[in-house]
Amino acid sequence: MLERQQRVGQFGLAAADFAAAAGLWPLWTRLGWNDILYRYRRSTLGPFWSTVNIAVMVIALGLVYSQIFNQPVRQLMPYICAGLIVWNFVSSIMLDAGGLFSGSESYIKQVRLPYCLYVYRFVFSKVMLFAHDLPVYVALLLYFQIWPGAVALYAIPGFLLLAINAAFASLTIGMASARFRDIPRIIASFVQVVFLVTPIIWTPDLLGPQPYLAHGNPFFHLIEIVRAPLLGTLPSMQTWGVTLAITAINALLTAYFFLRFRSRIAYWI
Repeated sequence: MLERQQRVGQFGLAAADFAAAAGLWPLWTRLGWNDILYRYRRSTLGPFWSTVNIAVMVIALGLVYSQIFNQPVRQLMPYICAGLIVWNFVSSIMLDAGGLFSGSESYIKQVRLPYCLYVYRFVFSKVMLFAHDLPVYVALLLYFQIWPGAVALYAIPGFLLLAINAAFASLTIGMASARFRDIPRIIASFVQVVFLVTPIIWTPDLLGPQPYLAHGNPFFHLIEIVRAPLLGTLPSMQTWGVTLAITAINALLTAYFFLRFRSRIAYWI
């Protein structure tokens, strides 16, 4: 009975943490924006350096890989652009989430704030950087005179699912990295491999009779659920199903670890 009461109490504290952090949105949005300003301090272009970087990569990769894969530039370059923009969001979450709590040590040890506030702050800053990259995609649409139509609106719920997964993943990675400091290095190596084996700058049809190598990759579906609408096609039911399944698994794992280890975060950092 005592153990059950403790679990109920932990669940209540965790739920209160999520709710309290959401209510403090003016604070975490301001902190998230300050993180961006601090990252690009004394920079002329500021966050738009990310936009320039994406533009250069899209042009270079589009011109070269269109020749390698023997595909029209008009078709491949928007595909690479949309894929890179979404991938930058996904990879930055995985690479930077390791410092979610350890990087906020001074706040955590001096001010009593919900732990989820740091998650919201982190994801908000990544969403803002994602928004800074979108002008490259729009510029390509205007240059090639193509338009995805109303289908592009499906990218909104797709990105919402992606942001929810980002919040869950960053909380789990942040806790694990606070306890085990080698986790960020492992993830950095993992991200490099994922980029190469995921259809981001190449299309699944290049696999010929073995498309399952792409469709069996969960990161392909996380990218495709946003990229496909941006290119004027609806995400497949398989992509929706896989993304929803990933979201459910992500939520369960995060809830388990947060309920069990929430009280130890301050000691780990």
